[in-house]
Amino acid sequence: MKAAAEKIGGVVVVKAQVKTGGRGKAGGVKVAKTPEEAYEAAKAILGLDIKGHVVKRVMVAAGARIAEEFYFSVLLDRANRSYLSLCSVEGGMEIEQLAVEKPEALARIEVDPLVGINKTKAIEIAKAANFPDELVSKVADVFVKLYEVYKGEDATLVEVNPLVLTEEGEIIALDGKVSLDENGSEVRHPQHEALEDKDAADPLEAKAKEAGLNYVKLDGEVGIIGNGAGLVMSTLDVVAYAGENHGGVKPANFLDIGGGANAQVMAAGLDVILGDAQVKSVFVNVFGGITSCVAVAEGIVKALEILGDAATKPWWSAWTATRSRRVAPSSRRPTTPRHPRRGHGRRRRQGRRAGERLTDLAGP
Repeated sequence: MKAAAEKIGGVVVVKAQVKTGGRGKAGGVKVAKTPEEAYEAAKAILGLDIKGHVVKRVMVAAGARIAEEFYFSVLLDRANRSYLSLCSVEGGMEIEQLAVEKPEALARIEVDPLVGINKTKAIEIAKAANFPDELVSKVADVFVKLYEVYKGEDATLVEVNPLVLTEEGEIIALDGKVSLDENGSEVRHPQHEALEDKDAADPLEAKAKEAGLNYVKLDGEVGIIGNGAGLVMSTLDVVAYAGENHGGVKPANFLDIGGGANAQVMAAGLDVILGDAQVKSVFVNVFGGITSCVAVAEGIVKALEILGDAATKPWWSAWTATRSRRVAPSSRRPTTPRHPRRGHGRRRRQGRRAGERLTDLAGP
């Protein structure tokens, strides 16, 4: 810390590097006038618990003589399938607080994804946020650069708070937050992996990611496995809706096994879900138009064999195939689809055999 402060020279700021807000109020940001003070500040900050995030790294940045503080962000607006820029001349405070207490001070400008934020759009944003005329062009240049970061890094949010005007008349992005699209990172930005805070990641989500599973941890009791994101989302809604009549039971996760529901995929999925202490039961919902229900049934059979005694929680399964649907009537008795149409005899026999083996493994 001393070396970094000496290299920068003058007043520095020591900042906790954790992926959450409210660092200043929690004691995670300290001003230091000397290298010795920077060292002591770092010692005080390292190890702090800020909203569940333990500080393991700090950043030493040059201090700034702040004259005014502003706010700027560009984000993905999923509801309107567009981008949105939020901007205000009243920065330095949490944007959620500003939006509630002084909504008129926060400009909301839609950004066309096909055009982005060019100088013309940036000036529009600055004027909508009521920047003084002498600052409009200056902040507009910064807005354009920040949008280039947003687009170039496949971000879903680029936020600067505060964006400051120094006493010397400079516009500086003093502090910021960036959220990255994991899909874009995996394909176009492998370097983003170095930015991941693995210590702060949910252990179940990390385990699922290593297994190549599309898994999101939720706060509920019913583990969900399905094939196809739409089907899984619908299943979450159904479970949550039905759970309102049963003490507020909720889904415990989102897990889409996609079209490759072989034994290893099912075993990995069940292993993750059964490793969640909150899960009390598991619901498997499969649509046979994407994946063969027979293959899924065989996969579950082999998955239960692989997991052995670890598979102790009750579970249900629902199968939807060509012109048929059957739901398991009792706990831990999954069933397989029947195919009433002529010519499906072989598939019926395969499904029946898989169902018998599932029942044997599941128990009475």
